[in-house]
Amino acid sequence: MNFYSLNKQAPEVSFRDAVINGIAPDRGLYFPESITPLPDSFFENIEELSNQEIAFNAIHQFVSDEIPNEKLKEILVNVLDFEFPVVEIEDTIATLELFHGPTMAFKDVGARFMANCLGYFSEGESHKVTVLVATSGDTGGAVANGFLGVMGVKVVILYPSGKVSDIQERQLTTLGQNITALEVDGTFDDCQKMVKTAFLDEQLLSNMQLTSANSINVARWLPQLFYFLFAYKQAKSQGIEIVFSVPSGNFGNICAGMVAQRLGMPVKHFVAATNVNDTVPEFMKTGTYNPKPSTATISNAMDVGDPSNFIRIRHLFQDNFDTLSENLSSFTFSDEKTRFAMKAIYNDSKYIADPHGAVGYLGLKKYQEKHPNTYGIFLETAHPVKFLDVVEETIPEKLAIPPQIQKVMGKEKKSIHIAAYQELKDFLLQN
Repeated sequence: MNFYSLNKQAPEVSFRDAVINGIAPDRGLYFPESITPLPDSFFENIEELSNQEIAFNAIHQFVSDEIPNEKLKEILVNVLDFEFPVVEIEDTIATLELFHGPTMAFKDVGARFMANCLGYFSEGESHKVTVLVATSGDTGGAVANGFLGVMGVKVVILYPSGKVSDIQERQLTTLGQNITALEVDGTFDDCQKMVKTAFLDEQLLSNMQLTSANSINVARWLPQLFYFLFAYKQAKSQGIEIVFSVPSGNFGNICAGMVAQRLGMPVKHFVAATNVNDTVPEFMKTGTYNPKPSTATISNAMDVGDPSNFIRIRHLFQDNFDTLSENLSSFTFSDEKTRFAMKAIYNDSKYIADPHGAVGYLGLKKYQEKHPNTYGIFLETAHPVKFLDVVEETIPEKLAIPPQIQKVMGKEKKSIHIAAYQELKDFLLQN
């Protein structure tokens, strides 16, 4: 299968080249040339399949030209070695926990899948690939962990100084080896702009092979569709229509869920729940896309003012606003409402939600006000301990520190401060 640029001013490429390029030469995001639904029997018998079997069937059409079946199965065994449980919170509401991986965030799957693919593609190659990534929180740690020690790959992570949690910062600044953290004086949007500028810089591109590990990269983005299939497998027996509520920042995760829907997964609707960074909720009200500078919140991984992947969602629905509205709702919530939801969830069920999951819960509750006969699943995208201060300030409970987090707590932070694009460029050229 080939992948084409959504700007449609660049040649189609293979999956391998789409992964290595990261972004197309015309600065467009890559998109698969087709999405072929899986047979009905796949969904009818999904309870009988392992997670690895589900993932293999789902991703196969997109990668099979470049990755042999046995290698793909090996990659999926490496990537999917932890659980993705659906935990019931209320009678018609459950949460899908995506934080049981090595960095305790949903991005572990995409980062590990991409790292395994890039490692496979780099076998026997003499030149190195530099992975350039901007993070608003969890992406950096997941990418750092996924690519740590991968031969032929160097990783440079940009993150906004003072705008990620302490644990998130430790996960991306303490590993060393082939991982370098650049601490940017600015917001996530500033970090993302620097990364995008680097991909336009002819001097850089003539001196090195750059690729991105943000969800703009197809190997980071597409594997996220696995989560929704795993959840469907567990919730199918409920016997009523399923709705997913996804806490959304750069909109890669919810877009991947919509690809799972195109593969034939029976799902009624998606809810994109955001914090006060409301570019998409406003679009869904007005039909006008108006990106704006991001605002810092307690759900920092969603502090995105111009979500890169929303163009993929619009493309999925051929930019037809009416059709998109039938499949997607989007709501925005303040920090105050987020804290209230965290308290309510804890008081009612003793479940501890992180701020992002709480936003997803709020979006689901709002949707179910008008659509009560649905089974709603909101995504818990990170372990609450990653937002320790916020959680312990909000609910009356001290959190135990899991082993995945304990191992980075005593390590020394190492980062390089930069404030402008030229400093990033100089670093890349000198290193």
